[in-house]
Amino acid sequence: MNLSGIRAVTFDVGNTLIEPRVSVGETYAEIAAAHGVRGLSPIEIETRFRAAFRAHGGAVNTRDEWARIVDTTFAGLVTQPPSETFFPALFEHFAQSSAWQIFDDVLPTLDDLSQRGFRLGIISNWDARLRPLLTALGLGKHFEAIVVSCEARCAKPSRGIFESAANLFKLPEGEILHVGDDLQTDVQGARAVGFRSVQIVRDAPIGGDGIGSLRELSLGLG
Repeated sequence: MNLSGIRAVTFDVGNTLIEPRVSVGETYAEIAAAHGVRGLSPIEIETRFRAAFRAHGGAVNTRDEWARIVDTTFAGLVTQPPSETFFPALFEHFAQSSAWQIFDDVLPTLDDLSQRGFRLGIISNWDARLRPLLTALGLGKHFEAIVVSCEARCAKPSRGIFESAANLFKLPEGEILHVGDDLQTDVQGARAVGFRSVQIVRDAPIGGDGIGSLRELSLGLG
């Protein structure tokens, strides 16, 4: 992993910096039960959610888009769609910092890179809840540039969202490294614009340009 010449590092957020503290399936089933829909399988809900998310095909930038995904997830399991019942509680839950946890390697890596003079940023497909969430988690202060798909009006792997970050840094694309968990949206999208990029697959080192922990990134930038 040759990372010479890198001056800035951008990160994806979900499954790169943070993850849900409790699985989506468990959270959806718990909130549904609190609203009178009991006995749902968290595993089935998780499977249905992932299928609905994939079927959406792209970044989820608005509350209405999330409502449609949640309605699809529960289709046939409830008499009233969640958008008319408990969806607001779900949406609010994931806006709270208590719903998320920061991976253990994140803060030490951000501190290390910052102390060594690397400029840091975020490029994320997310909705308007992201900036307040990053602030509440204590992450926002670490980043000079934050580009969110709902604000940029384009999403990874689009060229535009990566170019927006390069413009904020005022750096050539080849001097920016992007780190994310998704091969297509993060790695291939970044490289198509001229960024350098590595994929993080946590706890499963994949060799080559892949890493299993952000700690490997610190070593690679040494």
